Amino acid sequence: MNKTIVHPEGAAARAAASHHATTRPATVKLGVDIHSQFYVVAAQYDHAAIKPPRRLTPEQFVPWVETLLRAGHQVHVVYEACGFGFGLYRRLIAAGAHCYVIAPQKLDEARTGVKTDPRDAIMLCQRLSRYLDGNTRELAVIRVPSEAEERARHAPRQREQLVRARKKLQAQGRGLLVHHGLPAPAHWWQEQTWGRLQKLLPGWILSHLEIYRPILRALDAQIAALSAQLEAAAPADLPRGLGALTSVVLSREVCDWARFKNRRQIGSYTGLCPGEHSSGAKRVQGSVTKHGNGHLRAILVECAWRLVRFQPQYPPVKKRLHVLATGARATGAARKKAIVAVARRLAVDLWRLHTGRCSAGQLGLAGCESTRRLTPAAETDGLGSGGTTPAARPTAGQPGASSKH
Repeated sequence: MNKTIVHPEGAAARAAASHHATTRPATVKLGVDIHSQFYVVAAQYDHAAIKPPRRLTPEQFVPWVETLLRAGHQVHVVYEACGFGFGLYRRLIAAGAHCYVIAPQKLDEARTGVKTDPRDAIMLCQRLSRYLDGNTRELAVIRVPSEAEERARHAPRQREQLVRARKKLQAQGRGLLVHHGLPAPAHWWQEQTWGRLQKLLPGWILSHLEIYRPILRALDAQIAALSAQLEAAAPADLPRGLGALTSVVLSREVCDWARFKNRRQIGSYTGLCPGEHSSGAKRVQGSVTKHGNGHLRAILVECAWRLVRFQPQYPPVKKRLHVLATGARATGAARKKAIVAVARRLAVDLWRLHTGRCSAGQLGLAGCESTRRLTPAAETDGLGSGGTTPAARPTAGQPGASSKH
């Protein structure tokens, strides 16, 4: 019977070779599962087996990556976008590493029902390895905005947060009035309306509403200041109905219109494209994917409603005016589908306009106007609130409105 003899020095040689493989210059792939207090990191050297995940503090991680870079390794790092911003990405890029920030996704591909930080780090590392091997669909890499773009984008988003806070307090005050069967005007805290209410409401109701009034008035002042600041940055000439505030917010949410190479990319970024579930001869298109920038999506829908009023001859609006016009015989679902289609086409046309591919006239966007606000309701209350309430629309049968039903 043949026997195999294993020499200890042979095992030692293999261990030394393995150690040398990790110390010679290699392509190091790091999958990182990020938390506020620690990072869980899985590392792979070239195409070797993934090493057991290790836990590092945020203060330890970047110096460790710098150590790998000084050793001559090429380091690639991937992590999911989260609420901690892009500071880690910028530090890694400054150190000389390659970093990929991806859209959050479900990493349990086998659907085992087990989710742990080490497993997530290993799955990220495996996907990064396949991505670097050429399978670009493994990672949904996002574009990281520059610090200047983030600062510019913060102003409209802060304004949106203030508008939501004002609506919440406004609704609480109105709810109190409605609950007791009392008049509940929309802007009950403003001076003129408040003066009338003081004569009608009981004292104990007034004392409760007085608590909200200083906060609401302060919010009014802050929203007006931010609106004026944003409108001052708008271009001099805009297509009629677009509005100064809307134009600035759209541009700051997109950051760079030139980063989109074709109309499919900008359509996908808005999340206004229909979902699809198809197999064989069966094809079913569902609701919009809502993939991408939710702030941009809400603004586009609001702007599309405004174009129904101010630009009824805009081709996407004219095509669907028999559904969108006031008095048209259409269900609510049909109107939603129509306005989403207008918003999607508007995003593509704005991309063409900002990148110089077409002029406003070629796109069917009639006329230009100064950067004044169109209407207080459309530009102050509606924008950024997430609502999709349409402005006054052409009535079916009016000039510019289709007579089809």
